Amino acid sequence: MKFLKSGFAVAVAAFMGIAASQAVAADAKFADNLRVVIGSKSTGGDTYQNSAIVAQALGEKLGINVKVDAVGSSAAFKALARISNGSTIMIFHDQSYLGYLYGVKGYFNIFDDFVVGPTVAINPGNAYLVPKSSPYQTIEDIIQACAKDTKIRVAIQPGGVSEIGYSALKNAIKLRYPGKEANLVAVNTGSQADKNQLLFDGQADLINGSVQANEQYTQLPAEDQKAMRFVWLTAREETIKQTNPEGFGATTQAHLLDFVSPKASVTQDGKKDFTFDKEFFFLYNKDMDPALIETLDKALGEIYAEGKIQETQKKSFFIPNFKPSAEAAAYLKDKMDQYDVIIKSIH
Repeated sequence: MKFLKSGFAVAVAAFMGIAASQAVAADAKFADNLRVVIGSKSTGGDTYQNSAIVAQALGEKLGINVKVDAVGSSAAFKALARISNGSTIMIFHDQSYLGYLYGVKGYFNIFDDFVVGPTVAINPGNAYLVPKSSPYQTIEDIIQACAKDTKIRVAIQPGGVSEIGYSALKNAIKLRYPGKEANLVAVNTGSQADKNQLLFDGQADLINGSVQANEQYTQLPAEDQKAMRFVWLTAREETIKQTNPEGFGATTQAHLLDFVSPKASVTQDGKKDFTFDKEFFFLYNKDMDPALIETLDKALGEIYAEGKIQETQKKSFFIPNFKPSAEAAAYLKDKMDQYDVIIKSIH
């Protein structure tokens, strides 16, 4: 009988402990002022724009002031590593782990050094373009040119989102035509303006760009030196299908679908095509209170369930993509591991 009482007492204590921990989680609150650092210094780019949309919705839901601070990746990671009380969190995208895979100074293994939080959106616009006067009409034409020992110069900003498509294309050529991947040559440069200029000047045959930044040039007449054509969007077909039917600028969704897999095929492993969605997600200090993470997950879940934020994101050509922390971390880790294989295959 004593054993039963003892067991009952243990059970009651365990239940009370669980209830207490749930109460703590439910009551966990962020401070009145929450700083969201981002891995970009630009207040006009997609990282800031996307983060501002999420921050505003989060501030309204939690009843606090949420400020986005465009400090750049290095300063953002330092701030996040230094502040563990939940007053500073971070929003960034795939660059956060791609920089580490490419060995860029100032980047870390985010899965070891931080806590990966929920995903919130996709920028589906990562693209590759050629001059309108180019003999290459498709990404397959470029693969075949390399197979025939024609050098194709690709303007990229090395070390992350700009480079991953180049790496995937080089890997695809290697898989299909071993040894010919050397004919795809990176021209390392900086900003989008720099990449565009190389194309204008005939110093690159193919550039990394985006739907948002480069669509305007695709509308120019062929005789214009700045006229371009899309040949490849790295986004998944299902991602582009979630955009508004009018697409972006004068380019409809239906036309954008011409540049994604399966119509534009760049194999990843000989069996499936490579795709890359540029995804935005939260990062936290590894010692931040898990109850605060739970609070933010719950708040974002409610925000996305209400449906208003999706309309705002789509107007800015973002695809809503909420995954709670645990699901997001597993998904992004798998994504990183797949890209690690590609990068290592060509280095």
